[in-house]
Amino acid sequence: MASKIAVVAVGGNALIKDKQHQTVPDQYAAASETMSYVAEMISQGWNVVLTHGNGPQVGFILRRSELSLHELHPVPLDYCGADTQGAIGYMFQQALHNEFEKRGMKKQAVTVVTQCLVDRNDPAFKKPSKPIGSFLDEATAKKRMEEGKHFVEDAGRGWREVVASPEPMQIVEKPAIQELIESGFTVIGVGGGGIPVIENENGDLVGVAAVIDKDFASSLLARELGAELLLISTAVEKVAINFNKPDQKNLDRITVAEAEQYIAEGHFAAGSMLPKVQAALRFLKAGGPKALITDPPNISRALAGETGTWILP
Repeated sequence: MASKIAVVAVGGNALIKDKQHQTVPDQYAAASETMSYVAEMISQGWNVVLTHGNGPQVGFILRRSELSLHELHPVPLDYCGADTQGAIGYMFQQALHNEFEKRGMKKQAVTVVTQCLVDRNDPAFKKPSKPIGSFLDEATAKKRMEEGKHFVEDAGRGWREVVASPEPMQIVEKPAIQELIESGFTVIGVGGGGIPVIENENGDLVGVAAVIDKDFASSLLARELGAELLLISTAVEKVAINFNKPDQKNLDRITVAEAEQYIAEGHFAAGSMLPKVQAALRFLKAGGPKALITDPPNISRALAGETGTWILP
C-alpha cells in the first residue's frame, strides 16, 4: 500500500527567524531545524512534498541587482524565482540528507525547479498589488515607471515596485513530481508559489514578472496530487480568532463553513493568516480530506491530534 501524500508548505520563518538572522548560514541553521520536524513526519510513514516561500530571498537578489546595475545586467523576476528555488532547495536537500543519515532512513530528497501556469488575461495583471524589492526614492521610482514598471508609495517609507499576483492554474512539472514521489523521493517543489509562466500566442511558455501566492500554489499542488493532507506551517501553533485581543480564542478544529464565517467576520489578516485559511478551504472544497495549520516544532504533536488547527470538510 502506498503511503499517504502530504503537501507541507513551509512558511518564511522556517528560513529567516528575524532581522538579525538573515545570512545564508543563518538561513541554513533555521532550515535544518525545520527539516528535523519534517524528517520526523516522514519517519511516521508520510510521503512529503515540501513547498516554501522565497519573498525575502528574491528581495535580496533584486537588491543586489539594483546595487550592481552600473556593472551587471539586471535579473528578471522569474529568474530570481528560479535562483531561489535552487538555493533553498539545496538547503532543504542537504538538511534532509543529514537528518535521514542520522536517523538511519533510506530516503533521498530532490528539488524540482517548478513553473506554474497562469492566465495571461488574469485581471491581476491590470492591478499589480504585490510589493517586491527594496524601497526607492521618488525620483528613481518615477524613472522606472516611465520604463513601464509599477510603483506605489509605501506608508512614508519610500516607493516599492508592485507586480501582479495571478491565480495559479496548473503546476507544469506535476507529472515529474508525481513520479518522484511514487519512486520514494521526498520532493521539494513549487518554491515561492512556482515561477509564473503564461502561454503566448504560439503556445510557448514564457516567464512573467509576477508573484503567485505560495499557499494557493501549494493547495493546487495538493489537489493535483490527490494528497491526503495539506499542512501549512507558519509562525503560530494554532489559528486564532480575535487575534492579539483580550478575547483571543485559539481554534482546535473547525469546519469549512465555520472557517468561511470567520473570514466573513474579518478575523484573519490579508497578508498573513487569510491566504493560509483560504488555501486550506480550496483544498477541502476540491475533495481534500483534511488540512492542518501549525508551527514546525509542533508538527508531530499536531499530527497526533494534540495541537494545531485542523480544518475539516
